[in-house]
Amino acid sequence: MPTVPQASVLVVEDEPLINQAVTDRLRAEGFTVHQAYDGPGAVAAFERERPDLLVLDLMLPGFDGLEVCRRVQARRPVPVLMLTARDEETDLLVGLAVGADDYVTKPFSLREVVARVQTLLRRVERASELLAAHESAATLIVGDLAISPRERRVLVGDYAVHLTPLEFDLLVELARMPGAIRSREELMSAVWGWSDATGTRTLDSHVKSLRAKIGAERIRTVHGVGYGLEPA
Repeated sequence: MPTVPQASVLVVEDEPLINQAVTDRLRAEGFTVHQAYDGPGAVAAFERERPDLLVLDLMLPGFDGLEVCRRVQARRPVPVLMLTARDEETDLLVGLAVGADDYVTKPFSLREVVARVQTLLRRVERASELLAAHESAATLIVGDLAISPRERRVLVGDYAVHLTPLEFDLLVELARMPGAIRSREELMSAVWGWSDATGTRTLDSHVKSLRAKIGAERIRTVHGVGYGLEPA
């Protein structure tokens, strides 16, 4: 699996052994890697090094990974892979809501981290292609839901809803075929660029976050198959 040329990664992890292990493996795969060990140091390194991607631990000294994610995303959108020792759904949903793209739960394999990093960086390239397609697309109407790909704006009735970039791309993909059930594999391929089912939980978490913002009744689940967007 080829590495995105000259991509740089900021690894933020307060456990020195884990930080160094992830750093060494990413460098061996051809990435330029920078390191930070706490919240303030992560934000400073982000400003200084301008990485293409963050590998970000959830629990950090100073302030946690969620706050790091909020601060860096406010400065410049960047893909974020979260590392967490927790497997609590609330923490994962909050992480996705503040701009994380994916997560792995400790203990994890270094091979899995590398694969997720490569996938997220490929998605950045794919997002440029999606943006070009979105800019030429007309407003999508599903019931009282209006989605403007050109403006990347969503209205539920008369109210604007703020979505993260991944939530917006997922909603657009569902809205292209309203009422149709899209398989998990199809959605992960279209939105994340994944060719396998390793990101199923990431997709499910994004769907749950999207439901909270546009209304749970709008997204129908067919268990074992996938999701569909329905008029409210």
